[in-house]
Amino acid sequence: MIELSRLETFIYAADELSFSEAARHLHITQPTVSHHIKALEKELNVQLFDRTGAGLRLTEAGRLLLPWARKVLRDSIELKGMMNALQDGVVGDLRIACSTTAGKYILPQLAARFSQRYPGIQVSILRCTPEHIVPRLLDGEANLGVVSYEMYSEEMELQEFFEDAITMVVASNHPWALRSSIQPSEVIGEPILMREETAGTRRVVLSELAKHDISLEDLNIFMQLGNAEAIVRTVAAGYGISFVSSLATECLLESGKVVGVHVEGLELSRKIYMARKRLAPPHRPQEAFWGFVHDPANLDLLRLADAR
Repeated sequence: MIELSRLETFIYAADELSFSEAARHLHITQPTVSHHIKALEKELNVQLFDRTGAGLRLTEAGRLLLPWARKVLRDSIELKGMMNALQDGVVGDLRIACSTTAGKYILPQLAARFSQRYPGIQVSILRCTPEHIVPRLLDGEANLGVVSYEMYSEEMELQEFFEDAITMVVASNHPWALRSSIQPSEVIGEPILMREETAGTRRVVLSELAKHDISLEDLNIFMQLGNAEAIVRTVAAGYGISFVSSLATECLLESGKVVGVHVEGLELSRKIYMARKRLAPPHRPQEAFWGFVHDPANLDLLRLADAR
């Protein structure tokens, strides 16, 4: 079994391309660094560094090992944190930045359950726009972020949070309210209330319509609004149709003021993700919440978004 200390030494040596710098960061001697690397190379039966007069350079094997080593070390830190949390109380602040309508319905209830289990942790949910999630995480302003798109960044780590269904809604007196479904082409010409350009709902809807050769220019965008609840109420008042997170429609659907209509051939759902900074300093409240998200006891909450 590979020793974690050897993987940690390898990560620092790979980042610095210097055994002496790795030794300085780890507060060990340079011969110890060399010993760890040689032992790791022997155990894996590969050469991890090319050692030349000009310095160190990662081999192909070294480049392949590096992201894997980071993940193993990060998972080990997370596991130790969770196990420690079982032994004694976890205390501190946890700041979660949320940029999605769906997230703000699920996240507060999940945070409330978390606070009951970990009363020593003070949870704050920060409302922000999608483009500000990553800067807040990188700057340490937030410990976790909830986003409606899959980001590709070496600095960020994602896990799936839940899947959110998107519903097309019309007013109860709209002709479509009596129909079980419509064709995508029928949307053309109808006044549509659309979310802002950065909204995940908008991206999904436009992507699905494009599969039927319907572009943004083909649509009659009556109004753009940045609030899903405001959109649903405006639809209920008879000012157009819209596509919104199913979570935002619950009250008005139950009251009969709006009706959900199925659009044939459109896969209207999106994945919501939880994000955090890779290799951030250990933060036990964050680690505890990251693992708490998919506790079996929370399945009822995570299924709310796609059960409507």
